[in-house]
Amino acid sequence: MDTKILHGELTPDDIARALGAAFNRGNYQVQRFGSGDNLTVQIATRQARESGGATALTIQLSRVTDGVSVSMGSQSWFGLAASLGMTALSALRDPRLLLGRIDDLAQDVESAQLIESVWQVIDQTARSRGAGTALSDRLSRTVCPYCQTANPVASGRCLACGAPLGGVQPHTCPQCGFALLSEENTCPNCGAVLQN
Repeated sequence: MDTKILHGELTPDDIARALGAAFNRGNYQVQRFGSGDNLTVQIATRQARESGGATALTIQLSRVTDGVSVSMGSQSWFGLAASLGMTALSALRDPRLLLGRIDDLAQDVESAQLIESVWQVIDQTARSRGAGTALSDRLSRTVCPYCQTANPVASGRCLACGAPLGGVQPHTCPQCGFALLSEENTCPNCGAVLQN
C-alpha cells in the first residue's frame, strides 16, 4: 500500500470528488464509502463495459491533523491480464484479428496506467488547493522553550538565547512514520498511543 500525506487546506471529500469527476466515465465507475474524515473510493471497470479486462483500485482517504492521508491499495490485475492475453493470442493466430481487438487493447493500456493517473488527479487537486507533500506548517519551525524564538527545524541551539533545542525537536511515530511534534502523545495519522 502506497501512502502520501498531503499537508494544507484539503479534505478527503475534495479528493473523492475529484476522483469521481475524473474517472466516473466510459468503462470506469467510481464508488464512495464512508463519510466525513474517513472515505474509501473504489475505481473499477463497469460490469457491462464495452471493451478491455476487469480491474479495480481502492483509495483510502483520512483526515489528519494538518491535511489528508492518502493510501492507495494494490490494483486488481487478473481481468486485465486475461484481456491482454486474449489480444496476444489473437495476434499470434492471425495479425489481422488485432484490428478487431484494438478497443480492448486501448482500454487495457489505459487501465494499466490507472494508478499513475489517480496519483496525477490527487496531486493536481492538492496543488489547486495550495496543499502538497512538503513539510507542514506546524513542523516548519521549532520554538525555543526558554525565549519563545522560532528556530529552523533541527537547530541544535536557539538562535536568540543559545539554549539547547533537543527536547522540542519533532520525532516520528514508531507505527506509521508520521512526523510528530514533541508534545504529541497520540499519532494524528494512525492513532497510536506513544510511550514517553
